[in-house]
Formats: sequence, structure tokens, C-alpha cells
Amino acid sequence: MEERWEDMWKTYEEALNWIHGIRTFGKKPGLKRMEWMMERLAHPEKKTPAIHVAGTNGKGSTVTFIRNMLEEHGLVVGTFTSPFIEVFNERISVNGEPIEDSEIVRLANIIYPLAQELEETGVGGPSEFEVITAMMFTYFGEGHVDVAVIEVGLGGLYDSTNIVLPEVSVITTIGMDHMAILGDTLPEIAKQKAGIIKPTVPVVTGNIPHEALKEIKQLASECQSPLYQYATDFWIEDWHTLPTWGEQFTFEDETLRLRTIQLSMLGKHQVENAAAAIKAVELYAERKQLTLKHEALLRGLKRAFWPGRMEKISDEPIIVLDGAHNEPGVERLVETIKHDFPEQEVRILFSAVVNKDIQQMVDLIQSLPNVQLSLTTFDSPKAATSEELGPYIRSGITYYEQWQAGLLSELETMGEGGILFITGSLYFISEVRRELLAAD
Repeated sequence: MEERWEDMWKTYEEALNWIHGIRTFGKKPGLKRMEWMMERLAHPEKKTPAIHVAGTNGKGSTVTFIRNMLEEHGLVVGTFTSPFIEVFNERISVNGEPIEDSEIVRLANIIYPLAQELEETGVGGPSEFEVITAMMFTYFGEGHVDVAVIEVGLGGLYDSTNIVLPEVSVITTIGMDHMAILGDTLPEIAKQKAGIIKPTVPVVTGNIPHEALKEIKQLASECQSPLYQYATDFWIEDWHTLPTWGEQFTFEDETLRLRTIQLSMLGKHQVENAAAAIKAVELYAERKQLTLKHEALLRGLKRAFWPGRMEKISDEPIIVLDGAHNEPGVERLVETIKHDFPEQEVRILFSAVVNKDIQQMVDLIQSLPNVQLSLTTFDSPKAATSEELGPYIRSGITYYEQWQAGLLSELETMGEGGILFITGSLYFISEVRRELLAAD
């Protein structure tokens, strides 16, 4: 299709500048723009089997658990995730490898004329995320993958990925985040997330609060979609944290018992994400007549890794990166510290973007008796600055204008056996990870 016009973008940088320069805010919610583009592209979203993953937190980890288990069964697995941690291309990946720069250029040139044409219609031009989503569906629809595991960008009901008709839908968690867009109560947010439920398509839910689960149950019932709930239809047993880092547990449902599962990611929330992923893979296998092998499932789960999520990047001293970028994420971080490091000295270097409930996150962290909290900022227009963090800098909290200086200071003053968590915004984690790994 790209042969109909001369390519607008010649280089990767030109293509990215166009994509990142697209106006996002002020776009009317809805799927009309995506449906219009998919129609013009001969519906690539219908050409590849998919698993669709929504949720407040845990989407990326769940996607990577699913991907690794399916890969271990010999499938070529495409993933669509956001935001990126290292390079933009990782948003569209195949078997964990980001697509080539040349593919980004080619795909951008396919979507650009459609975006220009759409701009002249009544619905207006696409948003940045809609363009990237259209690129993803185009690439996966060309036959590069056997299955696509697609992460929702925001919410679910009006998210641009929601044009897909998946084999299985997954809702990992429901928590208070993006309230200005999704609603300010758990049931309202749950309605938006549950918008990915499609008629008769099975739905897997993670550890979700009762008041949010009620909304999901109601919509699943209306859609005649089989619902599989964590701790009701599938569950975990014998969970414990490994001394070498990670988790071990047993998964069980009515037909499958998977013992001595080991995860390389830390925290009970990762166990819950993995359990939902196992159930999703089991349902996908049933629908596609794929024979599951216990050893392949175990290898995939152990191999699964998601950068910036309880990622230990140094052993001596122990330094951990964790993108606890909202209140539910910080709650999970606090739970993990309470469970795994109750007696150790814990330092936390935290930074956030301006539209988050920073007060609530700071209060949660300070509820831990063995934690020393420091705040900082990072190089992004979205980052909370010293002025915006000022109200939260109180007794017992240090502020660093440069996170690099904060990191050095924390490591110099931390006692032997202490642990440093660098946490907060995923944009912050991405910047820190890039610099620290480059230094190695």
C-alpha cells in the first residue's frame, strides 16, 4: 500500500519527530479515527490472533509473562507496550526484540498520508498513540508474528487498541489512577477498564477489589463472556520469596496444577500477575488447540523479565529500580518492603510527574519505619520540580535537585547490607536506567 505515494519520511529521526509532534490533547475520545484508518488499511487488526491486557498496574509484567510462556511453546510473539524504557521501538517488539529503525520509518510512511487525510474529515486527525497503534496493527497484520499480546494504553473502553477482537481479555488490577480521565471511584474506573470485554470472549481478572469486580462481572454477564477470577477460579499456593531474589509458588485451577514456579521478579503482585498470565495462556491454548507443556510454562515464567519493575541492577550495594508511578504501585512497593526487608535499612529515591497524588505516595512510603525517603526531579517537562515538591519536603525527607547527586549521597551514607530503591515515574526510571547501564 505504501507504493501509492512518495515516502514523506526518509530517516528514523524524521519519523519519530513527526510521531512525537502530533497533538494528543483535545482529541475527542472514541474509536472512530482508528476504525477509519483500519478500514483504509484493509483491517490488519483482524489478521493476527491477540490477547488484550488492561489494568491500572501490572500490564507490562503480565504481557511479558504471557509472551515468554508462548515463546517457549515455539510461537513468534508480538508485543505492544507503553511507555518505552530504553528505545521507542520496543513498544512494537517481536519475541522481546524491538523492531528495526527502518520498520518504524516504513510504518510511519504508511500511516502519515492517512493521518493527513483524516485531519480533513469531521473526526479530525489521529493522536500520537493512535498513530503508533495503527503502526503496530499494520506490522503484526503483515504476518510477522503468530500471536500479538497487546497492552492497553489508557483505560480500555475508548483506548485505541480496543478495536481488536482478541482470543482472551485480561484485566490485571483496578486502582486509583488517571481519575481526571477515567473517573474518581473504583467502579467508574472499572467500567472503563472492562470496556475491553467483547461478546463471548473469555476474561481473566487479577487481584481486583470487590467494588470494582462487581462492574466487571456485570459487563461480562451482559456480553456472555466467561469470567475467570483470581482466588476464585484459579489460585496460588505455597508462595514464598526466594533468598536469591524472586518468588516461588504453585498455580492451580480446575484443570492445571503447576508446581515450583519460580519468578525472577520480586513481590507478591508479580505472583498475582503471573497467575493471571498462566490462566490467559491456558485459555488461549484451549481456543487455538495448542498443547501446553509444564516445563515450557515454567521456563517462560522464570525467564520473564520486565525492565524497571523490581529490577535489581546492582548486588553490592543492592540497587533496585521500580516504576511505582501511582498510588497502587507505591502500595505494592510498600507491601514488598514490609514482607521481604522488614529489618534492613532501606533508602528510597523518589520522583514523580506533576499529575500524580504525590502527597498520598509520600505518606505511604513514610509509613514504613525502616525507610529513609529522598525526593528528586529529572529531565522532563512532566517532572515535578523543586517548587512542586516543596510542600512534601518535611522533617525526615531530603531533596536533591540532581538525582545523580542524590544517588551518590545515598550510597555513601547507606550502611552495609542496606538497600536503595529508585522509584516513581516510569519516565524517571527510564532516565536513571539509561545512565546507570551506560556507565557500566
